[in-house]
Amino acid sequence: MASLPSHNLSPEEYLALERKADRKSEYVDGVMFLMSGASRRHNLIVGNITTELNLRLRPLDCDVYPSDMKVRLPDSSRFFYPDVSVVCGEPDFADGERDVVLNPVLVVEVLSDSTAAFDRGKKFQAYKQIETLIEYVLVAQDEMVVESFVRQPGAWLYTESRGADASIILRSVSCEIPLRDIYRRAI
Repeated sequence: MASLPSHNLSPEEYLALERKADRKSEYVDGVMFLMSGASRRHNLIVGNITTELNLRLRPLDCDVYPSDMKVRLPDSSRFFYPDVSVVCGEPDFADGERDVVLNPVLVVEVLSDSTAAFDRGKKFQAYKQIETLIEYVLVAQDEMVVESFVRQPGAWLYTESRGADASIILRSVSCEIPLRDIYRRAI
């Protein structure tokens, strides 16, 4: 990710610039980071996850957001574009623009070579600050592996699902998705 511009921005300055921009940028501690375009495989996986969640969550009071919905952390010093996020119940938006959500219960990131370390490390640490977040899911692009971290009292429970015959159980939204559906036409 490339940073823009060279001086620190306030969260308000970031939002004003981002809402006019042609390309998406995340915001971390006063710095905007331009997001690169996603690969075909990445887009297929994100589309599959979004579709499967929409189908399974239709009877529930949950909204599934693709990667154009920003998530703001409670301290306002970070804004991310998760690949998929889910809000159950009434969405809590940062302002009247309704393009920044504050209360996801589930966040999904599809890993790439350039973002995997950040997604596993500093981004996960940042997401942990969101009190409503129950589950953080990491999806590999190059093999059928999905990792889930579920909030427990004082810790995060890790599970890994691997292979075409496996499924991921999403405890945050009480549903199960076969990995073959997540990776349909992507691998």
